[in-house]
Amino acid sequence: MLESYVTPILMSYVNRYIKNLKPSDLQLSLWGGDAVLSKLELKLDVLEQELKLPFTFLSGHIHELRIHVPWTKLGSEPVVITINTMECILKLKDDAHDDHESCGSSSTNRSTTESIKSLAKTRRIQQVTSTDPDLPPGYVQSLIRRVVNNVNIVVNNLILKYVEDDIVLSVNITSAECYTVDEFWDRAFMDILAPELVLRKIINFSDCTVCLDKRNASGKIEFYQDPLLYKCSFCTRLHFTYDNLNSKIPAVIKIQALVESLKLSITDQQLPMLIRIIQLGIALYYGEICSYKDVEAEETCSTAKEASITQIGTESETGPQGQHACQYQSMDAQQQLQQQGGDDDQGWVSWAWSLVPALVSYSEEGDESYEVDENGIKINCPRSSPPKDPIISVGIYCTKATITFKLTEMQTESSYYSPQKVKSKEVLCWEQEGTTVEVLMMGELFFDCQMGFVGCKAFCLKGIMGVKDFEEPSNRSETEACFFSCGESLNSKGLTYLTNSLFDYRSPENNGVRAEFILDAAQHKETYTEIAGVQRFGAFYMDYLYTMECSSGKGSVSQQQDVSANKSEDLGSVQEMSTKSLVIGPMEVQLDSSSVHRILKMVACGLDHEYEPYSKPHSETVDEKRTMPSQEELAALEEYIPTRLTCITVLKTTITITLAEFNLLDNLLPIILGEKNSMSYVSAPHFHPLRPLPALRIQVDKGSLEHSVPMYAGQLVPAVSSLNQPSDNLLHNCYAHCYVKIFGFQAGLTSLDSERSFCPPAPVIPPFSTAFYGKLLRLPSYWLKRPFVPTTECIFELPSLTLQATRAQTLLLQSILQSWTHNTGTSVSLPVDEALLKDIFRPSVSHLLQLMHFKQHNINSRHQDFWMCDYEDDLLLIVQLNLKHIWYCSILYNFAK
Repeated sequence: MLESYVTPILMSYVNRYIKNLKPSDLQLSLWGGDAVLSKLELKLDVLEQELKLPFTFLSGHIHELRIHVPWTKLGSEPVVITINTMECILKLKDDAHDDHESCGSSSTNRSTTESIKSLAKTRRIQQVTSTDPDLPPGYVQSLIRRVVNNVNIVVNNLILKYVEDDIVLSVNITSAECYTVDEFWDRAFMDILAPELVLRKIINFSDCTVCLDKRNASGKIEFYQDPLLYKCSFCTRLHFTYDNLNSKIPAVIKIQALVESLKLSITDQQLPMLIRIIQLGIALYYGEICSYKDVEAEETCSTAKEASITQIGTESETGPQGQHACQYQSMDAQQQLQQQGGDDDQGWVSWAWSLVPALVSYSEEGDESYEVDENGIKINCPRSSPPKDPIISVGIYCTKATITFKLTEMQTESSYYSPQKVKSKEVLCWEQEGTTVEVLMMGELFFDCQMGFVGCKAFCLKGIMGVKDFEEPSNRSETEACFFSCGESLNSKGLTYLTNSLFDYRSPENNGVRAEFILDAAQHKETYTEIAGVQRFGAFYMDYLYTMECSSGKGSVSQQQDVSANKSEDLGSVQEMSTKSLVIGPMEVQLDSSSVHRILKMVACGLDHEYEPYSKPHSETVDEKRTMPSQEELAALEEYIPTRLTCITVLKTTITITLAEFNLLDNLLPIILGEKNSMSYVSAPHFHPLRPLPALRIQVDKGSLEHSVPMYAGQLVPAVSSLNQPSDNLLHNCYAHCYVKIFGFQAGLTSLDSERSFCPPAPVIPPFSTAFYGKLLRLPSYWLKRPFVPTTECIFELPSLTLQATRAQTLLLQSILQSWTHNTGTSVSLPVDEALLKDIFRPSVSHLLQLMHFKQHNINSRHQDFWMCDYEDDLLLIVQLNLKHIWYCSILYNFAK
């Protein structure tokens, strides 16, 4: 009797996504306990319609599919679905392809419809004729729920490929397994029971390899690059919390993955392709690609609705920010699937991977949401109150990550007919510890993303462009190779990056307590402050928060499920807020020849491409026939205007600029500036190590930047510019504002010895603080007829600035500057000797020059040149000042001996 309930469920999943499948043969195989299907082709149009991705499938097939059903132990052993060798190839959608394949072939839709009709009719007859007293409806409901919640999915050799232009991105996973676990995260056969109402799952990924290669005009890959990621294994924990046993959707969904070691490798040829992939993700996030696809998807759904009853529903509504539609799209599609499809109409992704596991119900209560007509077709009935959006928490954690940048060169074998080979050389390395990426969202009302890491370092590896600065014979120390460090190490910081995650034994979920999430903007700001972020991570912390609430009745997020509908009808009743906070911990940066040229080489490689941007800036056209806003709209604007606020804070920072030991900027800057240089690099200058190495050292106690911009400038500026006398508040919000504050800025000269230790700096600029404020008018073409509205305004505040330097210090500063701005050719001739360095860094300085003292005045001055010098042999200084109509500078100087 159980076969009549379980078999239709399994058959509906398999038959919907696989072509040329005979339901009768599959049904007989399932009743025997095992079903083995070989060389299967996926229904690509169905996958595109249900996944709602901005990609189209070029091909997809499964080498072997095994389904094992333990009929005699169905209540204690899981159903195991094994997929051996699954390969799918995707590309970005284009308009022509969408028009041709969006609705799929009629034969495919017809076969799907007929099979679903037969299954629905069989199920209806089974429900009517079922009178077995040993299997009451409550027992069947509980058993089916346990079967679905304990399904094991095993995928061996999963291959995914994405192709675009000359880019081929492939992901190969040797094995992936999803299974149910107990409260200790051990494999078990579990059910959702009161009072905990929790379901836990684990997905283990083994040997994940990611490759990024370039293909030629014929579509073939001439030579393969080093893998971006090679044989990386990680574990994903899933935790679902339900409100009650009859809930279709979990109230809380928590999905978190932990990677112990992540080693990425990027070559100079892969870098522009990787940047292209990142730009694609950003374009999808901000809706620059998805926005015009939404209308097409809705039309596709309406056309295919008559052909198939297994439709997910309409596209998820585009949120107030286009990026949330793309972020929330896949999960929202699964929710709509659960709401409209009912029992048998779940999607493959939802059921197989249990992202949103449904409690399948076959009782009369579970069938109240639809009716079955005479042909066996379900007719959806309107629901009185749709379920609220679940709380979704996604986290990615990495203990240690390493990114290595490589330069490649072509090599040929000794034989003439031998193929070319690529040899790579590591030149730059980035190490990062304790990385955390956490996302918390609830529908369109709340979205928060936090990112941070405990510590990071950057190293120079081997030589670059002919200069053997870190080759084996150079005898450079490993500590000297590090040019950037920030934060702490995991040994001293501990496992703070895993706080409250599913991998933290102290988290509420691992102690049988239901977790509480902060979904209020004010409480969120009080809890996740800059101090809290630095204490948890140390090196870097970012918090991006977006909220939307109804201004008429502010309350908790759970009480405002209809805000999205109100937003489309009345903009004044919705208040939105977007804030980004970034904190960078204490860091040390050393800009020497080795590090600067490696960084610039990486930038030059990233810019060396001919890819077209995914989106182009819209031309600014003024609508002369725009209507003036009403009094109600003006009152709403006066009360609240949504803005995007970005705050960046940089804590104790030390930057050391050493004298350039070699200079290759003439070969790199033309490429960075957009000048395509087809000439090969000239022979690099000879590397001359100089010790002690003089340097300019800059220290900043704290720096902060605040940038605010109107969220909807395209709607705000036309409305305000149409007013005859707009208020100061409205004008203020039509600008982009920028505040910059620097505290404790100081600079001095120092030297770096062979043991990478600095001598006490000789001060050149004593500590001072400064501030800058600027504002820029948005959409200035709307204000051409308003000359009283300034386009930009700047205020620079500098209470005092003092420069002091001796003649020797001035000569050394000039030498450091010329070493970076002038190419010395094959030899390095610098006016720096041991006597000069001793004169600079001796304890007592006999000649001091207090050079400048700036004061603000309310008068303007034009270009002026000042020359000041002491005619004695031991002191010489020349200063030129260029002043442009803003400040008056009074120069106060005195010479002391």
